[in-house]
Amino acid sequence: MKFFVDSADVDAIAELNDIGIVDGVTTNPSLILKSGRDITEVTREICEMVDGPVSAEVVALEADAMIAEGRKLAAIAENICIKLPMTLDGLKACKALTGEGYKTNVTLCFSANQALLAAKAGATYISPFIGRLDDLNIDGMELIGDIRTIYDNYDFDTQILAASIRSANHMKEAALIGADVATAPPGVIKAMAGHVLTDKGLEAFLKDWEKTGQKIL
Repeated sequence: MKFFVDSADVDAIAELNDIGIVDGVTTNPSLILKSGRDITEVTREICEMVDGPVSAEVVALEADAMIAEGRKLAAIAENICIKLPMTLDGLKACKALTGEGYKTNVTLCFSANQALLAAKAGATYISPFIGRLDDLNIDGMELIGDIRTIYDNYDFDTQILAASIRSANHMKEAALIGADVATAPPGVIKAMAGHVLTDKGLEAFLKDWEKTGQKIL
């Protein structure tokens, strides 16, 4: 499973990228607002930092305007992936932009039917929102499983990009179900490395090493 960082914080992205575990980045208007920076400036900086796709989202609601915004965003860098809303106009824009050779990410997906439509429209990625479904007491992972089954049934090329991830457990479950990609905030990705037994074991090893009186360097 590929890891995308869901953030517009360049320092946080750089920290994870230096470890070598970042396959791409997703942004949205809320994350751009949180960064406090100009969308073009911060998006270009992220694109220069990472090798994989960087999702930049349109804000128009009508198809022709989405297409125009998508082309402008794609001009920022070669690895831009145009993020479009899961609406009929968004699907129309997706079909057009995909036909022009751009990568597309259809976002705000909350049903298997929506995911099926996005695949038919040629989306590069579909972004089902796990956490927001969980907030409504609906199993977000069940949606990932349904989409996986449908896409495998018909050999769709659209990749499942699990989004709205809230915990390290979400990451594990997405991987078990077969999501192609998971995008998560930096804190969630970093939390995957932690375990209380790892901490205890390391503490014990260091105490014993200190007793040896030895040095490696």
